[in-house]
Amino acid sequence: MNPEIHPKYYDKAAVHCGCGNTFTVGATTPEIKVDICSKCHPFYTGEEKLLDVAGRVERFKARKAKAAPKAKKVLVRKTKS
Repeated sequence: MNPEIHPKYYDKAAVHCGCGNTFTVGATTPEIKVDICSKCHPFYTGEEKLLDVAGRVERFKARKAKAAPKAKKVLVRKTKS
C-alpha cells in the first residue's frame, strides 16, 4: 500500500460498546466507541421484540375505501307506457 494515499491500518483496534463489552478488530482508527454490539443487540441475544402487525392490510383497505370518491346516484326516469 502506498502510505501517502492510504490511512494507517490498526490490526488491533479496540472497540468499546455502551454495554461494557470490549473486543478488537482491524480498522483505520485505534479506538472505536459503539452504542450497541452483538452481546447486547436484541436480534442476537434472542430478546427481540416482535411488533404486532396484524390488521395492517385491513387498516390500509379501510383508509383506501374512506379516501375513494363516493359513487353518484343515478336517477332513472320512468317512461309512460
